[in-house]
Amino acid sequence: MNPEGVQAEQQGAEDRLEKAVRAAEQALIEFEIAVETFRVEVENFSRLHHQRLGPMYTRLDELDALIAEAVAAHTGEREDIRRAWEARALVMPMPGIEELFEGLLGSDGVRQVDDPQAPRRVRPGEEARRLYRELVRQAHPDLAQDEAEQKRRGDFIARVNEAYGYGDEAALRALAEEWAAGPPPERAAPSKAEELYARLEWLAERKEALAAVAAELESSAIGQMMKIAPEDPDSLLNEIAEQLLGQVAERERRLESLLRPASD
Repeated sequence: MNPEGVQAEQQGAEDRLEKAVRAAEQALIEFEIAVETFRVEVENFSRLHHQRLGPMYTRLDELDALIAEAVAAHTGEREDIRRAWEARALVMPMPGIEELFEGLLGSDGVRQVDDPQAPRRVRPGEEARRLYRELVRQAHPDLAQDEAEQKRRGDFIARVNEAYGYGDEAALRALAEEWAAGPPPERAAPSKAEELYARLEWLAERKEALAAVAAELESSAIGQMMKIAPEDPDSLLNEIAEQLLGQVAERERRLESLLRPASD
């Protein structure tokens, strides 16, 4: 095949690849819209569920604790006392140790204190001063001819200043070797085909991540509830509310019977 034919074939392959990328982009946009719409629906339903049913769940927990405490007071059994303590803990959980110390603990669980013996910067030695002066003369940002090179030199000098502040001769020698080696070689610009393939890979990874988010939403408790009545979730909340009201009434009757004097 002559060069013109090879070039035409390559151009045709790139055109087809570009069409595939554009189609994948549009598909990803639609999928992202669907996932975000579902996420908002789950969030709204979760908020509504909490607002309408949260007080009922709280009341049930409180009644369970009161019932367990009444039983324990009546029997005095160790197991009943344990159950009463556990039920009350659900209503009024004990604060964590971090809360007790108001965030004064470190990540290792040890209270943080100011260390009066913390290491301080030292006076650099003569060799450190020599290395520092040479590096600043060689890499000063004012010697740069363009903005990118000026930034590279500025970042490098910031590292030099830090090492010098600690009198770290080894770090300064390593920086001197790094500067002598010069900037890393620039990578060749990718071809159009390489860019399109990279774009396709990113689109596939993004879709996979969105699919994981959608699966997590669907498998959540709220997501499972929404599946029961996808067209009318409010009716589901009403049904659950009726069930909870019945449970509250049943527990209130039981508590009343436990607290009623024996003479009655």
